[in-house]
Amino acid sequence: MEYNTQLKKLALPEYGRNIQNMVDYCIAIPDRTERKRCADTIINIMGNMFPHLRDVNDFKHILWDHLAIMSDFKLDIDYPYEIVKKEDLNSKPGKIEYSRPDMEYRHYGKTLEKMAKMAAEIDDPNEKEQFILLVATHMKKSYIQWNKDVDDQKIFIDLYDLSDRKIDIRNSDIKLPEMKDLGQRNNNNNNGGKKNQKKK
Repeated sequence: MEYNTQLKKLALPEYGRNIQNMVDYCIAIPDRTERKRCADTIINIMGNMFPHLRDVNDFKHILWDHLAIMSDFKLDIDYPYEIVKKEDLNSKPGKIEYSRPDMEYRHYGKTLEKMAKMAAEIDDPNEKEQFILLVATHMKKSYIQWNKDVDDQKIFIDLYDLSDRKIDIRNSDIKLPEMKDLGQRNNNNNNGGKKNQKKK
């Protein structure tokens, strides 16, 4: 009796031993036309094993790549696609360069910096005032995640810098919401949502 541990290691275990045996048989077929016909049959069987992946882009192409890999690239047929090269399988992937946006205040994030610049370009006075208050409030909320306390003047100074010195509310009477009030409001909203879910 043969155990799987004694058999040849499977290149792609997800297809199982029977598919690998079919591939090995296909390689040994002497007639090229018959060999291609056998390969087409194996591809159909492989595709039926994962019907949920049929909508994946290049699904057929992937199957033919897998067939080539399982044959250790010894299957001599006319492939309908350009298959993966053997040397590419063992090569290390290229280094991914992570995006490192140039941000003056990382704790606010890139989005808030963009919003500060957008606020400076708004023409309508009422809309501009509301948008500035919204941006400043979110800045305070972001700042408080990294520091326990923050003075509104600190937010106004940072907003002045982020807006390229176009928004100056440093000497204004604007009072931003207290963070505990914001937290309480969020909790109330969350609890209200849970209550509504329970009612449903």
